[in-house]
Amino acid sequence: MMAEPARRYHADMRLPALLAVLVLTALPAAAAGPSFDCSRAEAGSIEARVCASPDLSALDRQLASVYAAARAKAKNEHPPTLAAEQRGWIKGRNDCWKASDPATCVGDAYRLRIAELQARYRLLPGRGPVFYVCDGQPSNEVVATFFATDPPSAVVERGDRTSMMFLQPAASGARYAGGNESLWEHHGEARVVWGHGAKEMTCAVRR
Repeated sequence: MMAEPARRYHADMRLPALLAVLVLTALPAAAAGPSFDCSRAEAGSIEARVCASPDLSALDRQLASVYAAARAKAKNEHPPTLAAEQRGWIKGRNDCWKASDPATCVGDAYRLRIAELQARYRLLPGRGPVFYVCDGQPSNEVVATFFATDPPSAVVERGDRTSMMFLQPAASGARYAGGNESLWEHHGEARVVWGHGAKEMTCAVRR
């Protein structure tokens, strides 16, 4: 028969192992939720929809990680716009209740925001910068850096303005669009529209 001290010793040794199993069992459940507290989400809200969806919850956790990395890079940004933009993005995401397919709307909102932060703050390596001379005028230059985000994106600059663009369906080449700007690249040339109602420019890669 095992002596009482030995029995207590083996019982004490089993306790940490049991606690470890319980903790490891609980971790996946905790990690399955979004980055915010679901107990505060109102019934029927977009936040509640995110909490109920493993896919949307995973996107929310990914965005939280990407946003933290962007915030670290933006600490010296002047003016400090990142936090204000994020609040605006959250409001836009929550407006997805108006969409005919709210789940798709929310998923797309997450993916675009993640891609935007990754490109703008160079959290992923980019291809470029690629310099385009437009309409044969060396002073009329467009500079583009392309990123393998999801969806693919490009940060395009002209003068003192920057446009965030995303890859769009195209019959040939690679067409990026964002806001009132677009860049359609094909075999080292690009057609660029810069601003609402602006005339399309023909641009060639600067050699």
